[in-house]
Amino acid sequence: MKLINAIIALAALPAAAAFAPSTPAALSTRTFSASPVALDAKKSIEDLADDELKGKKVLVRCDVNVPLDGKKITDDTRIRSSIPTIEYLKSKGAIVTVCSHLGRPKDGPEDKFSLAPCAERMGELLGQEVTLAPDCIGDDVAKIVGDAKEGDVIMLENTRFYKEETKNESGFVEKLAAPFDMFVNDAFGTAHRAHASTEGVTKFLTPSVSGFLLAKELEYLDGAIATGERPMAAIVGGSKVSSKITVLDALLDKCEKIVIGGGMVFTFLKAKGLNVGTSLVEDDYVETAKEVMAKAEKLGKEILLPSDIIIADAFSAEANTQVVAADAIPDGWMGLDNGPASTAEQKEFLSDCKTLIMNGPMGVFEIEAFSKGTFGIVDILADLTKEKGAVTIIGGGDSVAATELSGRAGDMSHISTGGGASLELLEGKVLPGVAALADK
Repeated sequence: MKLINAIIALAALPAAAAFAPSTPAALSTRTFSASPVALDAKKSIEDLADDELKGKKVLVRCDVNVPLDGKKITDDTRIRSSIPTIEYLKSKGAIVTVCSHLGRPKDGPEDKFSLAPCAERMGELLGQEVTLAPDCIGDDVAKIVGDAKEGDVIMLENTRFYKEETKNESGFVEKLAAPFDMFVNDAFGTAHRAHASTEGVTKFLTPSVSGFLLAKELEYLDGAIATGERPMAAIVGGSKVSSKITVLDALLDKCEKIVIGGGMVFTFLKAKGLNVGTSLVEDDYVETAKEVMAKAEKLGKEILLPSDIIIADAFSAEANTQVVAADAIPDGWMGLDNGPASTAEQKEFLSDCKTLIMNGPMGVFEIEAFSKGTFGIVDILADLTKEKGAVTIIGGGDSVAATELSGRAGDMSHISTGGGASLELLEGKVLPGVAALADK
């Protein structure tokens, strides 16, 4: 897959942890063969001739859904990640108009969800004014786009100010697409949604192609899983089996080794007949956990559960804590992290792996007392990349935030900007925002 040097500007997106109740990533030059749903079969902006871009009014779906404190952007990674595609289009003489959502407006426009801070920050990064349109459809938008010159950049107001965006309503889609000649999807984080601005506009704009961020995400998350070097391992954490069971099942088919961590551990421990105290357990998924372990045994795959647990008498930074064996959790105590023996075992377990995917933390890493297990596995992965050349992929969501907090993000092969999209891709699902793009 062709990826020009502009891609080196891509970086990771932090997210809140999900165990209980901005550092750019280093990029590998490694490439992978593609699976049947990969982007290799789809056109990208690099497949277009210069005359297909020069003077064209290009609608670019970015993901600038950044965290805000009032009107202040607290992490601009998603905006920075969009810059390579925009710069490339500008360099070819295109008129670039960015669209995106921000937050979850409930009933029409809300000032707190305006894209004004995003347009301002994008302008700073590009070194030029980014004009914020007052709407995402209508005559005012058409005039702003129509009056723009080659190399200009415009940002439409929040597409989710219209409920028709998420419903992919055809009349709204047609209005959104009306001022433009072509479409570029560079929003991996929303590629799993068939919304107006991700999938609908492709029915009205030709060509519809990918940008650099989407291409890079697919190259790693899809290509590495399909044809990555083996042995391959997955580290699956987070709070609930219910939210990870589909990806766990899919990864068992693809990986030789699975490390399970986070709150979901205790559903598995209960499935093994062990006492888990007041730890988080999904009783409805105890049988499911048994089925996962049985499937692994049948396939000859290895699942590693923690051998020791850091437990606490309350979910609090001030709680009393102790380290106990996984089969010795007392009543009235809850597990909130892996113990040190588990981290040592994980290091040995993963030492021969060539491709590793992490999705979810090992513990409540936001609280220092329960962060060592998560940061320990992050260090293991980072060291495998630095010392042995392994491909390490941080598959979105809370594991991204943990990797950034650890200071090791730059040592990973790839850090995804998509949470739900990463999960669905790992599960083997076709992403509507990718499927809708033009074939080569």
